[in-house]
Amino acid sequence: MAKAKTAFVCTECGADYSKWQGQCTACQAWNTISEVRGVSGPGKGARSARFEGYAGSLSEVKSLDEVSLAEQARISTGMQEFDRVLGGGLVEGSAVLMGGHPGAGKSTLLLQAVCQLAEQHPALYVTGEESLQQVAMRAKRLGLPTKDLKMLSETSVERLMQVAEMEKPRILVIDSIQVMHVADIESAPGSVSQVRESAAFLTRFAKQTGTILLLVGHVTKDGSLAGPKVLEHMIDCSILLEGSSDSRYRTLRGIKNRFGAVNELGVFAMLEQGLKEVKNPSAIFLNRGEEAAPGSVVMVVWEGTRPMLVEIQALVDMAQGSYPRRVAVGTDQNRLAMLLAVLHRHGGMHVADQDVFVNVVAGVKVNETSADLALLSAVVSSFRNRALPQDLVIFGEVGLSGEIRPVPNGQERIYEAAKHGFTRALVPKANVPRKPVEGMKVIPVTKLSDALSALEEL
Repeated sequence: MAKAKTAFVCTECGADYSKWQGQCTACQAWNTISEVRGVSGPGKGARSARFEGYAGSLSEVKSLDEVSLAEQARISTGMQEFDRVLGGGLVEGSAVLMGGHPGAGKSTLLLQAVCQLAEQHPALYVTGEESLQQVAMRAKRLGLPTKDLKMLSETSVERLMQVAEMEKPRILVIDSIQVMHVADIESAPGSVSQVRESAAFLTRFAKQTGTILLLVGHVTKDGSLAGPKVLEHMIDCSILLEGSSDSRYRTLRGIKNRFGAVNELGVFAMLEQGLKEVKNPSAIFLNRGEEAAPGSVVMVVWEGTRPMLVEIQALVDMAQGSYPRRVAVGTDQNRLAMLLAVLHRHGGMHVADQDVFVNVVAGVKVNETSADLALLSAVVSSFRNRALPQDLVIFGEVGLSGEIRPVPNGQERIYEAAKHGFTRALVPKANVPRKPVEGMKVIPVTKLSDALSALEEL
C-alpha cells in the first residue's frame, strides 16, 4: 500500500511547508496554510505518475533553435466573443478554467459551446452538481443540438478517467472541479487537497492525450477562484464570467492565458435562449438619456486588444455626517480618494466636506489608469452642477503632481470614439494623432489645471 504523505500549502500563493504555521513567509498572509494529503510511491492515485513526466514519457533534450515554431491549431467555439477571450479558440491539450459566481451562466455558456462543438468533434460533458435530466432540460429549453454530445454524471476522478479512455473525447468538460475527488485523498471533496490533486490528475490526462479540458470553478466571496492558488498555475487559461443578478449582461474576462492576450473581454447578453454574444459592446454601454445631465461623461478604456466606450457618473453632495463618504462602484476606491486629493491640491477645488459617489455604468469594472481624467471631470461636473456636452469623450492618466500622462493606444481610442459619433475629445497632449481625425476636434492638455479650464470653455 502506498505511504500517505502530508504537506502544508498556502492557499494564496501555493508555497509548500513541512509543518503548519500561522503566517506564510512567501506572501505574508495569515491563516492561509492548509494541510494537503497525497500519496507517494507507485499507487493508483494522483501521485502514481510522479516519474512519468508531466505530459507523458520523459522528453528528449533539444536546443532552442530545434523547437518547432509552427502555430498550434485552434478549434473555434462558434462564438466570436468566447474565441476572443481564449486568444482565437481552443488549443489541443490545453486546460481552461472558467470561474464565476453562482447563477452567472458558466454552465449555460459551456453547454452552448460544447453542443455546437460536439457536431464536429467528440465531446464528453461530466456533471457532478446537476443530474443528467437537469442538463438535458436546460439544453432543450435553449434549443441546442443534443444528438452528438455525450453526458456523464460522475464525481470520482478514477472512474472518470476509465470512461474517458474508452470514449476518447477531444473535448472534456468538468462541471465542477470542486465536487471531484480522488480516492487516495482522505479529505472531503472541495477541500484544498482534493481540488489540487483532482486538477493535477485531469490536467496530466489532458496533456498526455491532447484532450481539451474545460473546468468549471466556483469563486469565493471576494470574487477570486476558490481553491489553492496553485490551481491557476496548473492550467493554461483562466477566465472569469462576471455579472450581477439584476443585469442582463455578462462579461467574460481573461485572467491568465498562455495562448493569447490577458485582460481580454467578451460581452454576452443573458436571454431566454441562453447567452448571446454582443458584437458592439460600446453601443450597449452608451445607452444614455436624451438630455445631458451633470456628473456624466464618456471615457474610452482599453480591454485586451480593443477600445471600449463606457459612461462614468459622479454625484457630489454635502456630507450628512462628520465623515464624508467616498464610494466607488466599478473602479478602485483608494484611487478615487487619491484623485480627489490631487483635485484639491492642483485644481483648487475643495470637496473635503462633500460626499462623493462614483459609478461605472452597466456594471463594467475599470482597472486601468486612463479613467482618471474622466473620473475627475465627472466629479467637477457634478460639483458645479453643470452638464458636459454629450459629444465629448475624455481619457488620460492623472499624476500626483497634477500632470496629465499619456495612455497606451491613444490614437485607436480616438478613432473608436469618432466611429461612434463623438466630435470632441479631451486627451493628453502626447496622445494627439499626427493626422487630424475627420469630424473630431481633439483638445490636448498637459496639466490638470488646463483640463479644468478646457471644461469651463465647453
